[in-house]
Amino acid sequence: MIFGTSYLLACLVALSLLSLLVGVSNFSLLDIFTGTNLAAQVLIISRIPRMIAVVLTGMGMSIGGLIMQQLSRNRFVSPTTAGTTEFARLGVLVSLLAVPQASSIVKMVIVFVFAVLGAFVFFGILNRLHMRDALFVPLLGLMLGSVVSAITTLVAYGFDLVQSIGTWLMGNFAMVTRGRYELLYAAVPLVSAAYLGADKFTIAGMGKDQATSLGLNYSAVMYVGLGVAAGITAVVVASVGRIPFLGMIVPNVVALHRGDHLRSSFWTAGLFGAVFLLAADIIGRVAIAPYEIPIGLTVGIMGSAAFLYLLWRRGAA
Repeated sequence: MIFGTSYLLACLVALSLLSLLVGVSNFSLLDIFTGTNLAAQVLIISRIPRMIAVVLTGMGMSIGGLIMQQLSRNRFVSPTTAGTTEFARLGVLVSLLAVPQASSIVKMVIVFVFAVLGAFVFFGILNRLHMRDALFVPLLGLMLGSVVSAITTLVAYGFDLVQSIGTWLMGNFAMVTRGRYELLYAAVPLVSAAYLGADKFTIAGMGKDQATSLGLNYSAVMYVGLGVAAGITAVVVASVGRIPFLGMIVPNVVALHRGDHLRSSFWTAGLFGAVFLLAADIIGRVAIAPYEIPIGLTVGIMGSAAFLYLLWRRGAA
């Protein structure tokens, strides 16, 4: 089965090894095993950090999207369609203006606060409007994100920071090296917290009335779930930029084969997200070698095609 855990693990291992061998600096497996100095330096400084960053990003964004879809009960909701990444972008701008010399940790905290704020603003508006059509929900998120993005661009233009914001949030692993990706490890405890609360998130996804009747503290679970999803988004945005579609496409594809129970599809979504992003990263590195296509563009093209397929499938149903 293509979505079996063992199969996905095998694909992840194979693509991870392939990722270590793809790049401008050419060396073979023999060079690695014989301890060639150049091969060792390239692996330790660049290739291994990049591979780890891609895996952590793919798993984190996929699981974050899975949680948001479960809590919102809408398959078209994700950090990129709920305005979360745009609020994180605003947080990046605020950190550049308010504390330009601060450490990466301080900037990530600011981005995290804005990402959480964006998630709660979106869900607050959603609860007030009570939309029934599933397609209106992501449209609301996209409109909210567009407004926030316009404000961010306007302020950035006034302070001559448009290029800095655009470069930071393009979504690119080319600059990932040792010492410049470690923030992504913060996604590990967030993913662990999400797994521990998976059953409660599933119950919360049944709706407020049903969840409360089963003895669940609905508001607390929503706060925790949105905090985890927003935290993962903040870590990714602050580290490697904006990765479009990933948090929406992967959970949808996995749900078609594994169902809606979050715990049963949790690791499948994480592994498939890592495999998907690794494949996109490798394609972007070899398509126009020795140049590189930004991962945001590669995932955007692949994600757009998958999104159109999901819309067509929904219409056919």
